[in-house]
Amino acid sequence: MSVLNEKYKKEVVPYLMEKFKYKNIMEVPKIEKVVLNMGVGEATSNSKVLEFALRDMELIAGQKPVVTKAKKSIAGFKLREGMPIGCKVTLRKERCYEFLNRLFNIALARVRDFAGVNPNSFDGRGNYAFGIKEQIVFPEIDYDKIDKIRGFDVIITTTAKTDEEARELLKALGMPFANN
Repeated sequence: MSVLNEKYKKEVVPYLMEKFKYKNIMEVPKIEKVVLNMGVGEATSNSKVLEFALRDMELIAGQKPVVTKAKKSIAGFKLREGMPIGCKVTLRKERCYEFLNRLFNIALARVRDFAGVNPNSFDGRGNYAFGIKEQIVFPEIDYDKIDKIRGFDVIITTTAKTDEEARELLKALGMPFANN
């Protein structure tokens, strides 16, 4: 069991039960999944770029990514329906906690001039999304083997009903929110 999952069960659940006065342990919000999404627009003209993005995403997530394809044709971008334009990975259960542990404690600490993530990036239903500008903040990525610095999106889906519950859950797990 990952360190973050143990922390959730031993510390976060009792804290949230007391704070929000839950009567049942099943009411306590938990992390359902984490989705990593990397858009690679240059893949329309150079298919090798997508291979590098897939490799980087697999190293970061520890799981093979799925290639995402264009839903519509857009002439201005020289894009046709069905062309590969990115990749994504959905992490659940143990892998998701393992990834979040590395994200909170290692990767975000390596971001230059990092003051915390935006505490207002919730969607209204208890889910949180933010972007990482460089994939090289993860220690799994070898700087000499990357072709280009790329960013990706991280979407954390929780079972929380409100943003306040989700914010407390993520804060208790160790998410470094900025002080606004």
